[in-house]
Amino acid sequence: MQKSITFFQALIPVLVLMSLLAFNIFVKKGEWLGDYSNQYILLFSGFVAFVIGLIYKVRLRKIWAEVYENLKSVFIPIIILALVGALTGAWLISGIIPAMVYYGLNILSPEIFLPASVIISAILSLATGSSWTTTATVGIALIGIGTAMGISAGMIAGAVISGAYFGDKLSPLSDTTNLAPAMAGTDLYTHIKYMTYTTVPSIVVTLIVFSILSFTIETKGDADIDSILNSIGSYFTITPWLFMVPSVVVLLILLKVKPILALFSGVALAMVFAYFFQPQMITNNLESEGWLGFLGETLFLENSIETKSDLLNELFVSKGVVGMISTILLILSAMIFGGIMDGVGALSKITEVLLKGAKTVFGLFTSTVLSCLGLNAIASDQYLAIVIPGRMYRKAYADRGLAPENLSRTLEDSGTVTSVLIPWNTCGAYQSSVLGVGVAEYFFFAIFNWISPIVTLVFAYFIIKIRKLVT
Repeated sequence: MQKSITFFQALIPVLVLMSLLAFNIFVKKGEWLGDYSNQYILLFSGFVAFVIGLIYKVRLRKIWAEVYENLKSVFIPIIILALVGALTGAWLISGIIPAMVYYGLNILSPEIFLPASVIISAILSLATGSSWTTTATVGIALIGIGTAMGISAGMIAGAVISGAYFGDKLSPLSDTTNLAPAMAGTDLYTHIKYMTYTTVPSIVVTLIVFSILSFTIETKGDADIDSILNSIGSYFTITPWLFMVPSVVVLLILLKVKPILALFSGVALAMVFAYFFQPQMITNNLESEGWLGFLGETLFLENSIETKSDLLNELFVSKGVVGMISTILLILSAMIFGGIMDGVGALSKITEVLLKGAKTVFGLFTSTVLSCLGLNAIASDQYLAIVIPGRMYRKAYADRGLAPENLSRTLEDSGTVTSVLIPWNTCGAYQSSVLGVGVAEYFFFAIFNWISPIVTLVFAYFIIKIRKLVT
């Protein structure tokens, strides 16, 4: 006969998970078990939960059923992630991403530099679905240009990160934007539409603050960006026609075409545009590899275009499908961990205790936000800050008669964007390393990132755009 698991026993796998993650980060510097250390840790913690389930005589069929449902729920997001990898390669070789950077840098001046940095980063992140790619490419360029103007590196980094996470949060190409609705039980388009209610006010406040800051700082003239622009122009044919491809993808998304079809269209169109607008690059590749080799390397493998500029070498890199494998495996590992935790009754027990103080809608939202913030700080990974609360609170929102998009929005408002504010979180460590600016330096200026959870709680307190389940 199955016994009921206690709260302390339910916490054991979570404590094991957090302890091993902390050991890997602080002692082994993230290199304990190689490139897939977090995946191994998740699976081992899931095994601990599985053993606890066996001790309490939980039926194996029940555990497997939960794991299967978890894995099934992320099938489409994983296909989308693979397509995103292919898209980055296609958009690089066709000149689309270089064109975005080229035209973006052309509009910069000291008076509008900070709000322009937010907008440029947001556009690139929306197009690529990656805050990491944005900061590692245009973010580095903006830091160099802005500091040459005499603007604080912390301010510039805050502007870049604010824009990058705005785009990452809303882009249908983003892994977290696909993961959050999968965890909450809603669809991608509903999730994105519902996020705009809190995300747009947050970015508007961010732009207002940076516009005001622009009038209070002293600059020392224009930075010379001609060399960057000339270098981009020497490797790619830059033309506004290239923007037709992302425009088509955006149009298909607005028309609610299935994300897989929209992304596939973006890949196919980009390769056609590459043939017409970057003929020399295509010819050089075809001579050495042929069509199959060229398409395989561009879309499936991690690819780079070597130039004489170190900055452009950072920019002209694409992940390809292979580059998404680590993220895909992390999601699958998290789904297995969450499924086992759910199957043995651990998640329901933890949720039961956490929800004792959440008697109101505001209390439920507050509990969700604090759980996401806590996991970002303790587990040090934004995916876990989305997956675990998503699994924990999914039923609680349904029981309160709240539509799942309330949960998916809150997961992103508090899980995705705050990860970069914690120095030992993978996102915080990555961004500070790439930009060369410490988290403490940019924390205050990453306005969008810390204001987003506040805005979502304000909406919850005043019951603004809190959608009920349709019965």
